[in-house]
Amino acid sequence: MKKTSGPQDAQTAEPRLYRVVADRIQKLIKDDNIKAGTRLPAERELAATLNVSRASLREALIALELGGIVEVRGGSGVYVSEQATPESDMPEAGPGPFEVLAARKLIECEVAAIAAKVATDSAVDAILRAVLEMEKHHEDRASNEQADRNFHMAIARATANAALVGVIECLWNQRGSLWHKLKEHFQTEELRKQTLLDHRNILEAIASHNPAAARAAMRAHLERVTRVFSRG
Repeated sequence: MKKTSGPQDAQTAEPRLYRVVADRIQKLIKDDNIKAGTRLPAERELAATLNVSRASLREALIALELGGIVEVRGGSGVYVSEQATPESDMPEAGPGPFEVLAARKLIECEVAAIAAKVATDSAVDAILRAVLEMEKHHEDRASNEQADRNFHMAIARATANAALVGVIECLWNQRGSLWHKLKEHFQTEELRKQTLLDHRNILEAIASHNPAAARAAMRAHLERVTRVFSRG
């Protein structure tokens, strides 16, 4: 019997875009004989050279940084790492951050709208507690991150749909090493403050049982994060 291709085979056949772009950057470094310690072209120029989006390029550069191949220096640029070797390779880091954000925009906006329709008072209170925790731990990034997760999970639970809770938890768990490194480099204090306002807007819309406003507020929040991380 002929064996059919499974999900793993498809994944092997179609590597994630950021890995393809990262391989092209490595080839560029090799072909142009760019030495260790040398600054790579600016992101805009590199994206044009490779004919890829800034978002895809940024994911690739973060993956290369995780593999020790390049070094991202805030305010200065991206440099070929002094520790890079011809055998240097990127770790498998899961879906790219912008893939996850795109999926979240598709799903979480509707989850927020459903929550606004059916949320009980106790469900709204749970969302409020997460917002208050984020505001309380604004300066503590680890605690703030946990409160952020609690906020989005509380909205999912407010739908009273266990399948949606599982989907949101899965999406959150895909915020892997690429996501955290991207956030480390490009999250600004302005974005952190605006996130608190965004969450308040989402909470208010759900508490008011206004699905259209909840959907719009969630979309505005996720689009803001995408915009900051891609343009940085």
